[in-house]
Amino acid sequence: MTREEVLERLQNTIKEGRAIIGTGSGIGLAAVCAENGGVDLIGVATSSYFRMAGRGALSGVLSFASANDIVLRLGREIIPVAPKTPVLANLCGTDPLHPMHLLLREVKDLGFVGIQNFPTVGIIDGNFRLALEETGMSFSREIDMVRVAREMDLLTCPYVFNEDQAIEMTRAGADLIVPHMGITTKGHGGGQTAISLDEAVKRVEAMGEAARSVKPDILVLCHGGPIATPEEARYIIDNAKGVHGFFGGASNDVLAAEPAMTSFIRQLKEIKLA
Repeated sequence: MTREEVLERLQNTIKEGRAIIGTGSGIGLAAVCAENGGVDLIGVATSSYFRMAGRGALSGVLSFASANDIVLRLGREIIPVAPKTPVLANLCGTDPLHPMHLLLREVKDLGFVGIQNFPTVGIIDGNFRLALEETGMSFSREIDMVRVAREMDLLTCPYVFNEDQAIEMTRAGADLIVPHMGITTKGHGGGQTAISLDEAVKRVEAMGEAARSVKPDILVLCHGGPIATPEEARYIIDNAKGVHGFFGGASNDVLAAEPAMTSFIRQLKEIKLA
C-alpha cells in the first residue's frame, strides 16, 4: 500500500461523511481486532507495548528499552496480521543510535506505510525539556525525521503540541497532524491530570488552523488527554472546526480489552458448584 493510496482512502472516508479513526496496537491480537472493526490506521508504539504489558503509558518515553528496536520487532508481529490496514511506525526521532535514513529505510522495507513521532520530547516540559533542547535532542530533530520520511514517500502523521509545531511539521511535509492533548487519563496505565474537553476543543482547533495556514487540505486528528472514549472523540470532532477524526494511542488497546476481560472472568467466577 503506497502513501498515495492511503491518502486516497482517507479522503474517501471523509467524502462518505465518516471520521478517520486511528488506533495504537501493542500486540498482534489488538491489530487483528482493530482491522476487523474497520479502523483506518494502526500505529505501533512503545506506549502500546508497555501498556499491554500492564505498565504505565509513559514507560514508553523513558529509557527502559530501545523504543525504535521495540517498534521494529512489533512491526514483524503486527503488519502480517493486519494486511488491509495501513500500519505506522512510531519512531524516536532523537535516537542517537539509529541513523535516520537507515532506520526509515528499514521501516519501509518491513512494510510500514508511514511514521509518527513517538516517543516525543514534545510531551516533556520544564528544565528537563530545556536541557534536551540544549543538548541536541530537540523537537526539531523530529521535524527533520518527518521531512526525510516525506522525501522517502512515507505517510507522515506527526504529533504536535502547539501552533508553531503544527506549522513547522506541515512545512516539513506532514500529510496529517495529530494535536496531542497529553497523556490519556483513562484505563490501566493512564494518567490522572488532564485539561477539560472544552479546552481540548480550543487547542485542537488552534493547531489545525495553524497547519492549514501552510497547507489548506491537511488532515487533522485529535488525540490524548481527556479524549479517549468514542463519546469524547465525537465531542471534539463535533465542536472543533476542521477536525477529521481521532487517533487513539495506547488507550485504545487497554480501554477495549480491560472491561471485556474483567467482565469475562467475573462471569466465570459466578459459576457455582452443584
